[in-house]
Amino acid sequence: MTSAALRRFAVIVITAVSVCYTMIGFGLYLAAADLAVTAVALVGTVGTTVPHVLHVRAGLRGLRPRYLPLTLSVQALATYVPDFLLPFGWSGVIAPLFAGSLLVLLPLRVSGPLVGLVTVYQGLGIMNATGGHWAIALFYAVTVLTTGVMVYALVRSARMAGELEQARAELAEAAVLKERLRISRDLHDGLGRSLTAIALKGDLAARLVERDPASARTEVTELVQVAREAVQDVRHVARGYREMSLKGETDRAVALLEVSGVDCQVNLTAAALPRSSEEALAWGVREGVTNVLRHSRATTCSITTSVRADAARLEVVNDGTPQSPATSANGAAASSSRGAPVTPGNGLTGLGERASQAGGTVTAETTAAGGFRLIMEVPA
Repeated sequence: MTSAALRRFAVIVITAVSVCYTMIGFGLYLAAADLAVTAVALVGTVGTTVPHVLHVRAGLRGLRPRYLPLTLSVQALATYVPDFLLPFGWSGVIAPLFAGSLLVLLPLRVSGPLVGLVTVYQGLGIMNATGGHWAIALFYAVTVLTTGVMVYALVRSARMAGELEQARAELAEAAVLKERLRISRDLHDGLGRSLTAIALKGDLAARLVERDPASARTEVTELVQVAREAVQDVRHVARGYREMSLKGETDRAVALLEVSGVDCQVNLTAAALPRSSEEALAWGVREGVTNVLRHSRATTCSITTSVRADAARLEVVNDGTPQSPATSANGAAASSSRGAPVTPGNGLTGLGERASQAGGTVTAETTAAGGFRLIMEVPA
């Protein structure tokens, strides 16, 4: 049942019960010959019904009535004052509605004891009015308690259904946003290296086409292969699945760096790593090498992994002056060894998120020699 349907059901049931109680109470005095008695009963009916409707409507919407202390006081007076003015009493029939208002409007730690007092008062009052008939007194007391709980349960159920629907909508929106962020991050991180490689190989082939056609054909062939890999990357992003290998990513990075004229040194640890940690480090290699090719004038680059204690560490260091600074995994700007602030970049921000998901951190900084160092640590 949807929240709207449950709300309509609650309104119908509460309205039916409220009308029955008020009509029973007013009906006792409707045919009375005394006009004053009928007038008191009419005032009691209006004074009970109007605040009760306001309270239930506010409860169903999860709001606080605008004049809450006043409306609740009016309902209390309209429930109990007529007991002293009418020959057959009044609260015996109307008190259940007041109990429902108490439970709907006030916290349970407050409304619970108050409803208990209302129930006891009603039972004792009916017993006194009937000359000690405890069965009748028990019936009226139980009616107060069960009706109040019923009103509260219906209102609370309708509100919870609405809150659940809102929570589901928010979760769906969050899932869509998360998926958009994943696609954006994966496209940036995954295609950045491939597109850079395509551009580099295309430029190299264009320079070689006149003086060394064979080498140019080789570069074009490799360019086509990289383009095909980029197509596969897009498919993986669309499916939400991409398996990364640290060694495979490092081998591709070395080949790309050497084609670009960057001397690369690699030292990978032989220790076995958890799948999530290895994939995070593979993304670190890809992002580090992409930054070398895009944002530096490096001539050398080193890729090193090591395991110390319970942490696996990746270092990608180049000797070129970086044009795009970096960020740490927690989003705060890191500081270079020269004291200059390092500002966030999209790729490194995404890399920091990947490291955080694997339980690690990312730090990027400039070196004393004007180079750039990317450090990534994940659980080993």
